[in-house]
Formats: sequence, C-alpha cells, structure tokens
Amino acid sequence: MVVGICELIFQLPGNRSLKGKRQVSRSIVQRIRNRFNVSVAEVADLDRWQTLAIGVTCAPNDSRHANEIMSKIVDFAEDHNGGAVLAEHRIEVLRA
Repeated sequence: MVVGICELIFQLPGNRSLKGKRQVSRSIVQRIRNRFNVSVAEVADLDRWQTLAIGVTCAPNDSRHANEIMSKIVDFAEDHNGGAVLAEHRIEVLRA
C-alpha cells in the first residue's frame, strides 16, 4: 500500500478575518478535490487568520505515481490560490 501526503502552507497577506480565510480555504480545498480526486482538508492554524495549512492525501498503486500527483497539486496550488501565497510545502510518500 502506498500513501502520498502533502502539506501546503499559505500566507494570506491581505486577509483581515477568519471569515476571509474560510473563503480562501474553501475555494482552494474544493478546486484541489475536484481536479485531482484526493482527500483535502484544512489541518492546522485554524485560529490564525493570515496562515492557512492544507493537507492532501492520495492512495495510488505505486510511489512514483503518488509523488507525481502531489507535485502536480503543488504546481496547481501555486497557480490557483485565490490570492494566497504558497509559502512552503512538504511531500511525503509512505509505503506499508
């Protein structure tokens, strides 16, 4: 079994409220979920309105494919971020 994990950390420099953060978060999460058919959720910094952490997971057949999917998600997040700035990302592929 192979599991791909990706954490995306965004900065929201123009954001001034948790409501604004939720709008950006929902948009990014829904776009990634629809485009790549993966599990996506906001995973950390829930009470900080200028930082957004999103976790993404997938379970493909091999580790090369998992890495490819996660790399495409990072590229997609950089281009379709709803005004957020992708500050950092981390990709991990686990084999069981």
